[in-house]
Amino acid sequence: MQFKDIVGQAAIKQRLMNSVNENRVSHAQLFLGPEGSGSLALAVAYAQYLSCEDKQPEDSCGVCSSCRKYQKLMHPDLHFSYPFFAKHKDDTSLTFIEQWREAFIAHPYLSLDIWRDYLDAENKQANINIAECHQIIKKLSLKPFESTYKVLILWLPEYLDKEGNALLKIIEEPQPNTLFLLVAQNQDQILNTILSRTQLIKIPSLGYNEVKDHLVEKYNQTEDAAAQIAYLSNGNLTDALIMLQQDTKGYHKLFVDWLRLCFGNKGLEILPFVDQLAKMGRENQKNFLRYGVSFIRECCLLMAGAGNLVHLPAQELETAQKMTNVMNIPQAQAISAELEKTHYHVERNANPKILFLDVSLQIIKILKFKTIPQGTQYIPN
Repeated sequence: MQFKDIVGQAAIKQRLMNSVNENRVSHAQLFLGPEGSGSLALAVAYAQYLSCEDKQPEDSCGVCSSCRKYQKLMHPDLHFSYPFFAKHKDDTSLTFIEQWREAFIAHPYLSLDIWRDYLDAENKQANINIAECHQIIKKLSLKPFESTYKVLILWLPEYLDKEGNALLKIIEEPQPNTLFLLVAQNQDQILNTILSRTQLIKIPSLGYNEVKDHLVEKYNQTEDAAAQIAYLSNGNLTDALIMLQQDTKGYHKLFVDWLRLCFGNKGLEILPFVDQLAKMGRENQKNFLRYGVSFIRECCLLMAGAGNLVHLPAQELETAQKMTNVMNIPQAQAISAELEKTHYHVERNANPKILFLDVSLQIIKILKFKTIPQGTQYIPN
């Protein structure tokens, strides 16, 4: 993994390279970024740059012996730890290393859901057990084999329970030239004893244009298709790449047609429309609802006089501006709340026909009869 393969994050890349070139490499670092920001890929690219035998001004060379081994995740001084679904108490990350290499090489913007698909998870909960902590201590107690640095990348330390305290000494006083990289998404769920011993590197979400341009250049998407996926993904490239495999076209027309039927209280026409939504499949239903929530949010921004913050293609922006004439902020907030509840139930396999019929009736009450459900009233200043 090279820095050039990672979307955006130019400032973070430069900071990491500077730390190497100026010999200011902290032995324990925490890469903290939301899902889809590229934090795991950055950690791997950083480790590869550290070990590269012919460092270039802006990246590792990609062709030396060390880089070739890193590209296959098979360098003897590169170690990984990650949550897994243990079948036996003595299982460690090494038990699943082949699946890990396959998963990361195929999905550098890896999520726990994607990782779960590579394992026989059944109904088990992901965690990093005490056997894995002992294995980490054993790995890091050895000297580097080939490179200057021995590197351990610990993905999702949030899944370390109190057993993680066994790592405190090795994190605080590691062997010389040992680098401990933690890659996390939620700072509040990390043990404070571990958090206080690391140097924090915050990685922001990707920008709308960064996601859109990547989809156009790398995946040959049209400007309109890339814009819609970038808009739906909200800076999460993992979600954006998943959406590429699904039918994300036509959400705007479908959603606006749905609102028009509800505004007109056209019950007989809503029934076949609900059947159409029910046949879309769960992932497309979730993306459709996510689009609806995002679109309503943009309408709220227009009604609040914050049009400069709206990111919609020209046709969708025109529709949103028209929507503000038949809907106020309390109604928009109520509709958004109903869509979010529906998304929650779709994720949990609720009956789609019943679910979409119910939310359609709720939107009719909100738009046509101006009845705001209890608990969603807007309180003006």
